[in-house]
Amino acid sequence: MRYHEINADHVLATIGRLERRICERFPGRGLAQVCAEFTNVARKDRDKVLALRKPYRWVQAGVASLLALGATALFFLLKEVKLPSLVRLFTPGDKEGAMLDLFQGIDSAVNVIALFGVGLFFLLRHEERDKRRLALEDLYELRSLAHVIDMHQLTKDPTTLLAGATRTASSPKDTMSTYELVRYLDYCSEMLSLVAKVGALYAQDVRDPVVIELVSDLESTTADLSREIWQKIMIVEQMDPARAG
Repeated sequence: MRYHEINADHVLATIGRLERRICERFPGRGLAQVCAEFTNVARKDRDKVLALRKPYRWVQAGVASLLALGATALFFLLKEVKLPSLVRLFTPGDKEGAMLDLFQGIDSAVNVIALFGVGLFFLLRHEERDKRRLALEDLYELRSLAHVIDMHQLTKDPTTLLAGATRTASSPKDTMSTYELVRYLDYCSEMLSLVAKVGALYAQDVRDPVVIELVSDLESTTADLSREIWQKIMIVEQMDPARAG
């Protein structure tokens, strides 16, 4: 077991255990459905991260083919143009023609190197851009999921537990006890933390500055949302520490 990196399987197991805890305590609630969807998303992201670790075989084959073609082209160019021109340059005869042929050969060699260099750059950058695109798609999905989780705790107002609290016709109808409210909010906070951990898998395996920046943004977002949830938990505990558990 490697303790210096995040284990995707362990993260997925923790999410699955959280889903079971929510379903057992709050069966039929929307939060349980959100966590079930989160489990599916995390499983898909785990498989995606494992796939992104592997290099693209067709890119490697293309790079090897371009290098072979480039080396072959340069070999024949040197053999057919530059070497005969160099020989003629140091022997009596048409030195101007030999010099012209030599410079034409050098120009052709530079063009060949530039052409194959562009091809190599395109292939290598294509793999980087494609992996970045796949990672960003999943990170955007995780960020949306974090806001969905936050939506489920918005209406959980601790002040409704106060003695004498009144409701209006549009007030959310909720019958949770003090302890259940704390557990519900805690589950939301745990889920947000796990969203950030799934996102961190991409920063761990896709060493791309754009991906790392978006993962950092996701971590900041989930931390801010979780901080708001814990402010509610602290209010509940101050109001009724015995029942808050």
